[in-house]
Amino acid sequence: MLVSINPKLPMRNKAVTRDYYINFLGFNEFGTTDYPEYLMVEKDNIQIHFFLFKGLDTLENYGQLYIRTNQTDTVYRLLSKNKVPIHPNGKLEVKPWGQKEFSLVDPDSNLLTFGQTFP
Repeated sequence: MLVSINPKLPMRNKAVTRDYYINFLGFNEFGTTDYPEYLMVEKDNIQIHFFLFKGLDTLENYGQLYIRTNQTDTVYRLLSKNKVPIHPNGKLEVKPWGQKEFSLVDPDSNLLTFGQTFP
């Protein structure tokens, strides 16, 4: 019955968000219609949607995604190569709960954590 989930996160500036996700994180824009207050990006098997929220206080944004991957080290290397800052408390490591993961924060303070089960 349920086949996928497409989370929606707030963005303050569509051009900035589009640039970050496409040019730094390697996503592609999804869809052919350009909605001024909405953005959809995709990479591999995931989509993330964004809605315009010009008044977003980034100090009070608790938007978060956990993105599962089967190649955490590769994703980490690619993002490091693109000079994407890693969250100071989200360095690549195996967590006590058995996930190898790292985190970053997008321009609107949405937290993205990439991880996989570690043997």
